[in-house]
Amino acid sequence: MDWKEYLQKEKHCSCGKSHICDIEEIIIEEGAIRHLPQVLGKHTYKNLCVVSDIHTEQAAGLAVYEELEQAGYSFEKVVYQEEELVPDEEALIYLFTRVPNDCDLIIAVGSGTINDLCRYVSYKMKIDYYIVGTAPSMDGYASNVSPLIIRHLKTTYEARPARVIIGDLDIISKAPLHMIAAGAGDILGKYVCLTDWQLAHIVNGEYICTEIMELVRKSIKKVAENAEKAAKRDKEAIGAIMEGLVLSGIAMSYIGNSRPASGSEHHMSHYWEMMFLLDGQPDPLHGTKVGIGTVMSIRLYEMLKEKRESLFPLAAPAFAYDQWAEKIKEAYGPAAPGVLELEKKIGKNSDQEVCRRREAFKLHEEEIFEVIDELPRAEEIIEILKSMAAPYYPDQIKVSEEVFTRGIYYAKDLRNRFGLLQILFDLNLQEEFTDRLKQEIYQKERD
Repeated sequence: MDWKEYLQKEKHCSCGKSHICDIEEIIIEEGAIRHLPQVLGKHTYKNLCVVSDIHTEQAAGLAVYEELEQAGYSFEKVVYQEEELVPDEEALIYLFTRVPNDCDLIIAVGSGTINDLCRYVSYKMKIDYYIVGTAPSMDGYASNVSPLIIRHLKTTYEARPARVIIGDLDIISKAPLHMIAAGAGDILGKYVCLTDWQLAHIVNGEYICTEIMELVRKSIKKVAENAEKAAKRDKEAIGAIMEGLVLSGIAMSYIGNSRPASGSEHHMSHYWEMMFLLDGQPDPLHGTKVGIGTVMSIRLYEMLKEKRESLFPLAAPAFAYDQWAEKIKEAYGPAAPGVLELEKKIGKNSDQEVCRRREAFKLHEEEIFEVIDELPRAEEIIEILKSMAAPYYPDQIKVSEEVFTRGIYYAKDLRNRFGLLQILFDLNLQEEFTDRLKQEIYQKERD
C-alpha cells in the first residue's frame, strides 16, 4: 500500500477544514524491521530508549536491539515486568522515571498499552517516538490520542502520533490468534462509530467529514474481507488488517480526536474494562470487547428500527439528578467523581437537552433511520467473529448481567459524545431494550 498520499501533506478537505497526519513513514511488509536503521539514519537522534514489556521484548524487542547494535546505536532499555500491563498512573510514573532526561527518541515495541503509554510520555517530554508493532490487535498505531486509566476512569488524553510505524509481517503474523481477532473486532466497531457520528451530526449539528468517513469505511472493508484468511495466519490478510488498523488511526489523526473510531461500542468496552480492573479480574483485549460491543450496539439499533412506529408520543422527561448520581456511584465506584463532574459541567441528561434532542429526532426521523439502515445485521458481525474463533456475546468474556445492564444505562456518561446509548436514554428505551437483550444473551442457550 502506498502511504504517501496520507502522510505529512496538508489536505484541504471538502468539509471546509484542513487535515494533516504528522507520521513520517509507515512500513508494513515482511522483514520491515530491517528498515529501522535506515529510517533512523534520516535523523540525528543520539539518545534512544527502547520500551517493551516481558512479552513484546521477546516478540520483537530482541530483534530491535540487534538491528540497533549492528548499526552502532547505543540505547537504554525499559522493560515492564507486569504479566498484564495496565495504562494507569503507576505505569506512567514508571516510564517517566526510567526514560533518561536526555532521551530524544522512544522506540515503543508492542501494541495497545505500550503504544498508549509511549505516545503520551513522548508527547509530554516533547520528543519523537517510533512504534514497532507486535500484533494487529488495535487501531491506535497512528492515533494522536492516548486512552489511559486515571483515578480508575478511562479517559482519552491529547498526544501526537508516532513519527514512524513499523509492522513486520514476519512478527505480527506470529501474534496469538486472539490478538489478531481483537484487531478485527476493533475495526468492525467502526460500523457503529460512523452511525453514531452521523446521528450526532443530524441531531446535534456536530461537525462531520465525509472524506474521513470514507477513509474509515476503507479500513472496515480491508478487515471484513480478510478476517477469515487472517485467522489462518495468511500474511497478506494479516497485512491488510494491519493496514486497516493504521488507516483508522490516520482518520483520528486527521480530525484530532477519536470520534471517527470510537462510539457506543467503545463506551461499553471501556465500562467493562473499568469493572474488570476494579474487581481485580483478567481484562480481555480492548478489541475483543469492542467486537462484542459492536454486536450489542447493532442489536440495539435493530430494536430501535422495530420500535419506530411507536416511538412517539413520549412522557415528559423528568431527570432526577440526585437519584441518577446514586446510581452512578453504584455503577462506577471510585471512578464516579469524574463522571458526576462531567454531567455537572455539560448537563447532557437535563430535561431541556433531552427535549431538544427529541424534537431534532422527530424532525429528522426519516434521515436518521436511513443512516441506521446502512448498518450490517448483527448476525453478519457474529459470523465474522466466529470465523476468527472470537467471542461475540458479553457472557463469553464473563461480563455479568449486572455489569452488562449498567453498561447500557451508564457507559454513555463516561464522556460527552452523543450516540446510540444517549438515544436510548432520551427515548425512554433503556429498560425495555436491555431486558430484551439480556433475554437473548443470558437466558437463552446457544449453539
